[in-house]
Amino acid sequence: MAWRAPEFDQELRAALAAVGEGAREPVTPEGLAARQQRDAAARPRPTVQELRADGRFEVTELCAPGVEDGSEVTLVSARPAGVNGPLPLLYYLHGGGMIMGNAWSVLPRVLREWALPLRLAVISVEYRLAPQARYPGPVEDCYAGLVWAADHAAALGLDADRVILAGKSAGGGLAAALALLTRDRGGPVPIGQLLLSPMLDDRNDTFSSHQLAGRDTWDRTSNTTAWQAALGDRYGAADLPPYAAPARATDLSGLPPAYLEVGSAETLRDEAVAYANAIWQAGGEAELHVWPGAFHGFDTLAPRAVLSQDARDARTRWLRRIIGR
Repeated sequence: MAWRAPEFDQELRAALAAVGEGAREPVTPEGLAARQQRDAAARPRPTVQELRADGRFEVTELCAPGVEDGSEVTLVSARPAGVNGPLPLLYYLHGGGMIMGNAWSVLPRVLREWALPLRLAVISVEYRLAPQARYPGPVEDCYAGLVWAADHAAALGLDADRVILAGKSAGGGLAAALALLTRDRGGPVPIGQLLLSPMLDDRNDTFSSHQLAGRDTWDRTSNTTAWQAALGDRYGAADLPPYAAPARATDLSGLPPAYLEVGSAETLRDEAVAYANAIWQAGGEAELHVWPGAFHGFDTLAPRAVLSQDARDARTRWLRRIIGR
């Protein structure tokens, strides 16, 4: 079958061409370790002092108890400096396919775009990465950090009644899984979930996953490699829990309002659209944006493109409504 794919937006196509074919090099099991090393070198962790941005932000590294005895989860807490009173919390889970990324590197952008203008506190979670840690390790790290932050909200200057789960790519999938997990365990109750190009479905067999193979910056080869690393022997299991892959959920009722976005020229397009539709069918609230001609990570690669600016504006408007600013 010929898989005719949507064309990339003109500005995004030019940005992709400027960085070369390396931006679309797939992640394979054989090349995973080398790719992780290259990613770590390309995204060095900013220091706490650097994150403070000449005093504009208060930044602290915290440790929450992990699920295993004696284990800890590192949380990077940040907020605009000099803003008093309990602040709404954006509980942020970084991207990287569950195999790459870190809690520090995503913060400069999150703080600039959301924390400062909306007067939000942010906690970024350093969850364990695959294949060294497999399901349920990463999502349990995220849950442990969330429970600890909610329990210590007063001391941290947080409004425990205004917590938003957020993440991009793998982080978006983990945020969706965390919303399911805290609902089912009776944990902290978030007021929203911000799911940006979320990685939701381990089965990797949607129309868009085939349609964008070899074209998207995160194609089905990379997606398969990441899910295999994250799930190990449980990859493809018929009884995989929804906390491992939220697209497996059969009950999406009782979830906080969701914002979902994805590109029309993106591998993860159809699973994000299906997840929004399933939330609606369960009687829930979801705002869905499918950005025309956008590939995975478009706004990071081409931040000045009109489409990227539109996407940032839409996210910010949703956040503003949810927190009542």
